Amino acid sequence: MNIDFEKKTPRLILRPYTLDDYEEWRETHLNFGKSKNRWDQKPRQKSELTKAEFKAILKNHKQLRDNDKSYYLMAFDKKTGKVIGFASLFDVSRKVFQNAHLGYRIFHQYWGQGFGKELVSATLEVGFKNLKLHRIEAGIEPGNKRSLALAKTVGMRREGLSKKRIFLDKEWKDMVVFAMTTEEW
Repeated sequence: MNIDFEKKTPRLILRPYTLDDYEEWRETHLNFGKSKNRWDQKPRQKSELTKAEFKAILKNHKQLRDNDKSYYLMAFDKKTGKVIGFASLFDVSRKVFQNAHLGYRIFHQYWGQGFGKELVSATLEVGFKNLKLHRIEAGIEPGNKRSLALAKTVGMRREGLSKKRIFLDKEWKDMVVFAMTTEEW
């Protein structure tokens, strides 16, 4: 399924990166500053932020979209054109499931301004309306209070604690599972 699209909200434009976004991508990653907590985006080295690296990311994202596996949506602030975060619908499973996992990140410069709710709500709409998914779920580390609150705020249902669900930072981590079906949306 090849879906290249743009989704607009009152303050954001959500879309895949294009080659024209290289400078904005580079500047965004150069100006992260110090991480605010363990879930925050980590700064990148200038040497990593090459046009070749960006082209590789674009190629990978396009291949994942073309194969109906993952969809990455960058969130651009309508006023400034700056990238404020991103969301993804990944590990898409079709056939009898029609589901995907939801990931999202708002860069710390934009925390506390309601962008997360706008981004995640729009991404859920893309998943259910554009991609015709039946179920979208998010796994959140139990200590990530902001993310847990965001999942509740957008209407996702808490399903429970999934023990040792994901291997991150060299260890198996528990995840709180939230989900929404198209009927609930």
